[in-house]
Amino acid sequence: LNLRQEPDVYVNGDPICARPPNKIGEYAELGAITRDIQKANEEEFLKVCEKRKTENGGKLKAVDINKKELEIEVKELKSLSQVIEGLKEKFPGLVHWRVPVCNSAAPLAADFDNICKTLVGTAINTPVIINDQVGLSRATTGCVVACLFKEFQISASFEGLVETVPGINASLLKTDRYVMNPEKDTLFRGEFEVVKELISKLKDGAGAKNNADKIIDLNGTPKTGGTGIKQLRENIAESKLSYEIMDDAAQAFLKTKIMDNIQKYFYMIVFAAYIREAAAAAREGVEADQKAAVALPASGKCSIPAAQLKLGKSFVTFLSENAGLDALIDTGKGNLQWERDIPPAALANLESLAAKDFKGNLGNIIHDIYQ
Repeated sequence: LNLRQEPDVYVNGDPICARPPNKIGEYAELGAITRDIQKANEEEFLKVCEKRKTENGGKLKAVDINKKELEIEVKELKSLSQVIEGLKEKFPGLVHWRVPVCNSAAPLAADFDNICKTLVGTAINTPVIINDQVGLSRATTGCVVACLFKEFQISASFEGLVETVPGINASLLKTDRYVMNPEKDTLFRGEFEVVKELISKLKDGAGAKNNADKIIDLNGTPKTGGTGIKQLRENIAESKLSYEIMDDAAQAFLKTKIMDNIQKYFYMIVFAAYIREAAAAAREGVEADQKAAVALPASGKCSIPAAQLKLGKSFVTFLSENAGLDALIDTGKGNLQWERDIPPAALANLESLAAKDFKGNLGNIIHDIYQ
């Protein structure tokens, strides 16, 4: 799964992407890039690189992520598509699909569906490789979505089988029972006001949040039990702490990023709810004439091979059936305390200075406000 928005080519086996000149080595959102747009951009980028190579005596000029200028002698120039086709000769079962998504905000509902469509029909042990430009926000987002889909496969395929094994406590395998450290700050636990409202509206919203949190933590940093380098939920709280000490221009940028990340977290919980519903429907929706082939003799419960599982409805449809969620997050993602409260003792001191001699104490008042 390629989550890049940027078109890229491979020069002597190393990737080089096209970016706006002011966004090299910088955080960038490139707009509403679709799969077709990205593929067309890649083909055009390859032509541009070929032309520049020819005009520059077989060399290409580029800039690395540290903004160091490079001049590369081109021995081989290929598009990403050409590289993938070469890989398929060695790995004939490889499927490559582009799902370009932005960095901070949630993927579109159709993007969730495109990832699911790509994974439907795969075996439970099929490796899923997620790729983006750096391997941070977009790749972690894709990993969480893919893992939640794997949860669908595990739940629908193996729950009935697991329950037949003597001595197994099936509740230990359920991620909706996940409990975070209660000593963590509420923001680090993802307890935003808009998320609380979402949980009250979704069927078993608390279970969906627990499910999403467990997968987010597993894909997060080692300190939260993960093996990744990005914590999608706790990153919001960390950004909020940084926001409080930045200047106005930086705050404006970071505020948008924080709200976008809250939106992403919100839709991860919604997607978890969708996957949980899909798993239950898959277990219960086996046709009578097919049930004998997948029913377990001891319990009568179904254990459907993962590669045979189907999603009964799309995520787009699930959202339309739960009308109002889009409006809820649009209006609620900014519902945070953006200004810090002044401690009561400090406020009392400021009021006292102003009351005694405002003009004479103005220097002290300004000094104390900025402390």
